Order: sequence, then C-alpha cells, then structure tokens
Amino acid sequence: MKLKELLTGIENFKIKGDQELEIKGVESNSKNVKQGSLFVAIKGYDFDGHQFVDEAIQNGAIALMLDISADLKSIKLPKDMTVILTDNTRIALAKIACNFYKNPSHHFKLIGVTGTKGKTTTTYMIKSILEKAGYKVGLIGTIANYIGEDMISQSHRTTPESLELQELFYKMAVQKVDYVVMEVSSQSLKLHRVDGSNFNMAVFTNFSKDHISLKEHSDMDDYFNSKLKLFQMCPKGFVNADDFKCERLMYYAKNCDMKTYSVDNGSNLIAKDITITNSSVDFKVKLAQKNERMKVNIPGRYSVYNALAAISVAISLGVDSEKIKEGLLEIVIPGRNELVPNDKDLTIMIDYAHTAESLENLLNSVKAYTQGRIICVFGCGGDRDKEKRPEMGEVAGRLADFSIITTDNPRTEKPEDIIADIEKGIEKTKGNYKVIIDRREAIKAAIHMANKRDIIILAGKGHEIDQEIDGVKNEFDERKIVKEILKNK
Repeated sequence: MKLKELLTGIENFKIKGDQELEIKGVESNSKNVKQGSLFVAIKGYDFDGHQFVDEAIQNGAIALMLDISADLKSIKLPKDMTVILTDNTRIALAKIACNFYKNPSHHFKLIGVTGTKGKTTTTYMIKSILEKAGYKVGLIGTIANYIGEDMISQSHRTTPESLELQELFYKMAVQKVDYVVMEVSSQSLKLHRVDGSNFNMAVFTNFSKDHISLKEHSDMDDYFNSKLKLFQMCPKGFVNADDFKCERLMYYAKNCDMKTYSVDNGSNLIAKDITITNSSVDFKVKLAQKNERMKVNIPGRYSVYNALAAISVAISLGVDSEKIKEGLLEIVIPGRNELVPNDKDLTIMIDYAHTAESLENLLNSVKAYTQGRIICVFGCGGDRDKEKRPEMGEVAGRLADFSIITTDNPRTEKPEDIIADIEKGIEKTKGNYKVIIDRREAIKAAIHMANKRDIIILAGKGHEIDQEIDGVKNEFDERKIVKEILKNK
C-alpha cells in the first residue's frame, strides 16, 4: 500500500519525503521491522520507541512516523529518509492499522464489552448464544482469540494493540464471521488501541475501583472517562442499571441508544426468582411477554448480571429465547469458577478474582454452599494499584476460614513488599493466615491441609499459564501444578 493511502484520515501531520513509497508492513516494535516497513515510534510507559529508530532503520524501515513531542534532535536520520511528524503517534497508528488492513471491522457486526468485572464471562456468553443461533462468531479477549471453536492466538493483554487488533479483525473478515465479540479495557480506550474500529453495540457490566496506578489510570474519573469513550463510538448500548455509574454513563453518552438490565432497580430487562446453588444459578426474565427461566452453570449473583447483559444483546439481535437458553446453559469459561477434577475428592477452584470486590463476590458465593472450610490462596500483582492490596487482605480475613498469602505476578516489584501491603488489611480482621511466598508451595500447603468438606480457592491467576517475575514470564499453569501435587500426595 502506498504511504499516502496509509495516512488517509490522519489529522495534524507533516511529512518530508516521498508519499508514493510502497509500504510492505507497519510496525511499532523495532525488532519486528522488515525491509519496506513504516516504523511508528510510540512513547510508552516503560520504553520510548524513538530510542529505537536506528534499529528500525537497520532492519529495513523506509519511512518513520515520529511524535512531535519527542527529543527529535537526538535522532540521527539518513538524508533521504521519509519522515512523518504528528502530535500523537498512538492515534495515528490506530488509523494507519485500519487503513493497512482495509478497515476490516466494517465487514461484520462488532460488539464491545467493558466494565471492571465480568467482561470475559459476558463475551463468552454472547458468543455461545450467537453460535447456537447459527452465526459464525469471533472472540477477542483476556484468555485467547477465537474464530468459532478455533483458537487463533493466545492473548497477551485484554485488548490487543491497534496493529494486532486490526490484523485479528482482518483474519476474521477473511473467514467471513458474522459477529465479533470483544473485551474492551479502559486502558485500550485511553491509549487509542480501538480507535477507528466500527462498533455496532457496547455493554457496560459494572464499575468499581481498579487499575489506579502510575502505569494505568491517575484516578477514578480518568478510569470512568476512558470506559465512557466506547459508548461515544457506537450507536447502541446496554448498561447495568444496578451500578451506581449507570446514570452518569447514560447522561454523557447521549448519542447512544441505551437499554438497561438489572436485578434490583427498574430496567428494560429484570431478573426475578433467582436461585443459586453450589454449581449454578437460575432466574426468570420476561422475553416477548413470556416468563422464561434461564440457567447458567456458574454460581453467584454476578453470573446473573453477566447473563442479563448477554441476553440483552441477543434480544436486540432477534435471537430466539430457546437459543438463548441453550447458549447460557452450555457456557464454560477457563479460569472462572473452574473446578480442577481429581481422584482425591477435593474441591479445588481456580478463579481470576484479583480485586477486593471480585474476591468478595467469589468467597460469598462459595460460602453459601461449602460444608467445611474455605481455604483461600491469593496474592496481588506488582506494578499495579497498591491500594487494593490491603483491601483484598481484609476481604480474605473476613470471609475465608484460612488464607495463604502468596505471590501473584510481582512483575518488577519484590513479592515480600506486595505481601506486606496485603497483610496490613488482613491484620485488621481476626482471620487466620500464613505467608508462603512461593506460589507452588502455597498451593501445596493448601492441598495438604484440606479435607473433602473444604473448598480450596486459588484466586488471582485464573486462565493464566505463566507467572511474571522480574519482568520474565515463567510457565505456571495452576491446573498442571495441582495435578502434580495431588499425584505425589
């Protein structure tokens, strides 16, 4: 594609050089640059792409896009190099990605799901329902990216960077999917990863404190305003009316046709007669003037909300109530209330709960049906919101019978420092706990102290299959680890 075609729709840029260049690829990582590429330098939290311009040129870049706010005097460029200057290379990269892959999101209907919790579960529910209705569906999210049942890639973050995202969209368009359902993180909205994507509808699951840190959001207003952007990008939205941010969201997204769902407050779709067991939840909703009973094999009140969001989307798309029932009944989500089968008759659950609120929801849910003790193994991620650490400790201290505080993904922080922050919260309670820094050893200790009446909760990592320590990701699949420990018990 010619460079001038890639730059279509980009505002506020200056160019020096040949706009007729034939561009063979676009990259924002200098290591991936090949001969004939356009290199777009991004100023990130950890690295500044402008420091790697030399490497990009050596690897074959024939054009560069640079941020006008960068230290351009320190960059030595060949005299014949084509250079584009713009005031925000992130925004420009998103548009370039759309142009390079020929705006693939216009070839299917795109459904975005945002919120603090429930994004993954809701997207899987929507996908399952639409597939029961006979549609071909793509999914992009925290666990993996799919076209139908085929996993096309593992996920490295909830919402991919703009280049990767548009490439995924392109693959899905080539495969002629009817719908794409994707998790849209607040960070992706703030950093313009989804700019230029043609969203048809969006879902807002809920809003609570999370992702407040130097590398994420400065405060709760920044967090909320980032999520709001999604509803300013699409014509139709579905909002949890029981969430305290519902009214504010609807007020500021005035051009989005909003419908609501709820359990407690009045809304367009209300769940009633809710029954929660140790393995499922069921409830009634009115569809086409008829009360229909829905069942989901994921226990907990939060499963009702996620199901209501998925049902709302399905209704708007004209899906038959029987197909909605089938889709919800058969849903299975890795790392969400996931029980590890074993021949020791121990109940071991893996769940992604990594905030105080999600941990509280999980522990309250299992408390309702557990005959023995709740043994909770958890930690907190490094380089992330430090304030939630004592909050999670306090929740575990109140609700678990015994807690083992351990390492999650410390990233570049010392595990001991993270654990010390968690202890400040758990020490406020009368909860019993111990600290075992090594997560494998913590899991082993929980298994060896449990009996058949107890439930072991391994919280925080969920679907993840690695653990990041000192910036290095090491294999760490809790399913495999549990089976190895049980084998030697």
